[in-house]
Amino acid sequence: MIQAVIFDIDGTLVDSVDLHAKAWQEAFENFGKRIPFKEIRHQIGKGGDQLMPVFLTDEEMKRFGKELEEYRGELFKRKYLPKVKAFPRVRELFQFLKANGKRIALASSAKEDELKRYKQIADIEDLVEQESSADDAERSKPHPDVFRATLKSLRIEPAEAVAVGDSPYDAEAAGKIGLRTIGVLSGGFPREELVRAGCIAIFKDVADLLEHYDETIIAQE
Repeated sequence: MIQAVIFDIDGTLVDSVDLHAKAWQEAFENFGKRIPFKEIRHQIGKGGDQLMPVFLTDEEMKRFGKELEEYRGELFKRKYLPKVKAFPRVRELFQFLKANGKRIALASSAKEDELKRYKQIADIEDLVEQESSADDAERSKPHPDVFRATLKSLRIEPAEAVAVGDSPYDAEAAGKIGLRTIGVLSGGFPREELVRAGCIAIFKDVADLLEHYDETIIAQE
């Protein structure tokens, strides 16, 4: 039986993927790296520790990787975070899950301070039981550390939970520890890519998931 639903945030609960990509693009340019927006966007869902090596050499990572990541973080909070909006019916879905006896947790590659703000934006602060952020994991998605930390805090096994995320990195990370993933298309990743990464079902967004709740593994088990 599914006891808990573990949600990713960026692209799943809040509309922030493009904003993150813009912040990364601007940060890279500040350090002399011109990278197409589309290429950066496709990496959103990973934390900086996994995203930066895609575009930087080992030498560049050692020379200015930490400084670039800090610059990106401050830039995002100052310029882009105020523009983040919640997707429709997030709170309604969470209330519905709680009413049906499901525990709710968050597992994100975001930093803890960003995570706090996202909960406020989505109006779900009072509905989340446990959460794990980049600060709780040695490595970000697609490594499973953040999901493992969330399961540990919930004190349940992977078979007793299901993840909900928008990126293939969510499904890959969850799958490495036997956690099943429901995908949503709201983050902009193609359906085929989410299926290939291991998603067991795909919905347009969390509102669509709510509309078809009875068809999901959450309701069936």
